Amino acid sequence: MHPSDSLSTALRQALPVDWFNPQWTHTLARTGDLGMAQIAQAAARLHRFAPLLQQCFPELQASAGVVDSPLLPVPALAQRLDWPADGGPLWLKADHLLPVAGSIKARGGMHEVLEFAENLALELGLLTSVDADHGLLCGAPARAAFSRYRVAVGSTGNLGLSIGVVAAALGFSAQVHMSAEAKAWKKQRLQNRGVQVIEHQGDYEQAVAAGRAAAASDPRCHFVDDERSVSLLLGYAVAALHLQKQLAQQGRAVDAENPLFVYVPCGVGGAPAGIALGLREVFGAAAHCFFAEPVQSPCFLLQMLAAPGQHPSVYDWGLSNQTEADGLAVPRASLLAAALMRQRLSGVFTVQDADLLRHLVQVLEATGERIEPSAAAGLEAARRLVSGAPGRAWLQQQGLLAGLPRATHVVWTTGGLFVPPEEFAAFAQRGRALLQGG
Repeated sequence: MHPSDSLSTALRQALPVDWFNPQWTHTLARTGDLGMAQIAQAAARLHRFAPLLQQCFPELQASAGVVDSPLLPVPALAQRLDWPADGGPLWLKADHLLPVAGSIKARGGMHEVLEFAENLALELGLLTSVDADHGLLCGAPARAAFSRYRVAVGSTGNLGLSIGVVAAALGFSAQVHMSAEAKAWKKQRLQNRGVQVIEHQGDYEQAVAAGRAAAASDPRCHFVDDERSVSLLLGYAVAALHLQKQLAQQGRAVDAENPLFVYVPCGVGGAPAGIALGLREVFGAAAHCFFAEPVQSPCFLLQMLAAPGQHPSVYDWGLSNQTEADGLAVPRASLLAAALMRQRLSGVFTVQDADLLRHLVQVLEATGERIEPSAAAGLEAARRLVSGAPGRAWLQQQGLLAGLPRATHVVWTTGGLFVPPEEFAAFAQRGRALLQGG
């Protein structure tokens, strides 16, 4: 597949684009794909570890060890976005409030560390079966055994926080390879939890490659590979089961007459692809998932446009990969995620940093919630789908426009809980100046 001249020009000039996937299909071809059985296994593993997580993290006691975020109705925010009267209600899936890790990366990161710990515990005889009391893994014998092993990851920040904090809490030696664009406060937070931070001058892709290479020479090191990990992806997919319950509690039907539109910020693609995978398994074709990427880092869209066998980088397109959305500053997409999204993803919107900062302020003023710039990307995607001419034309083409008032729109906010007050204040100041035309 080759992009049209107009789309190619807009991408190269770092202009916002709305792209709708021509390969999206109502009925997915089943060829040994990941599906509900594997997602259910991941959910069961997280359930087995819930009592242990309560012991390790006091902030999980209120939720009985369940790692999830609230679903917030935000009518005042919709007004600030000039939401059309026929748009249908807007909600925030507030993963910026996820405890322990403070971002969307919590579920996937925790799941992979816990899967590694469970398999290792079975191998070492610390657990006699998967049904044994996982609280035993908080004890001194388990921690002593785990301390001989290392868990490593390459990250721009949020995945590193998720992996590092949980691995260290279980007694593993935890190591995070961080790229140049990672925020200093994220590095400091990891170091405060006993995690070794290895800084690299290069970008995300180079940090991951360095971490992968270092782990390959150590048989006792488990490397969490954000670009290739099925375990991470399945952990993220569990979020769809949580959202299903929350929508039911709110009386929101999701079916052919009542579609669901979900908007997720996208970096390398693992977390959004996991969520989209889960939503398609739970809701079928009634769920339409859109990714939102910075105009300077649209690696997932470039991969969706690429010919078979190609793995393009944003640098190949003359883009800088520089953005305030540090968690989305990724030059090359996950091939695993892109393959899964080939028929599942409804589209991709690319967004400018200025829009991220404006929406950050609008979220603050309408809800009081503090999100980081990358977490605001989905708001711009939602606004353009329901209000923009290309978005409404696509809705009309898909037979969805007439039913739009019955639709549910969920914007996934991906991080922000632990952003230092002074950093958030600087973001908000710039966003207010942009809203005022300054």
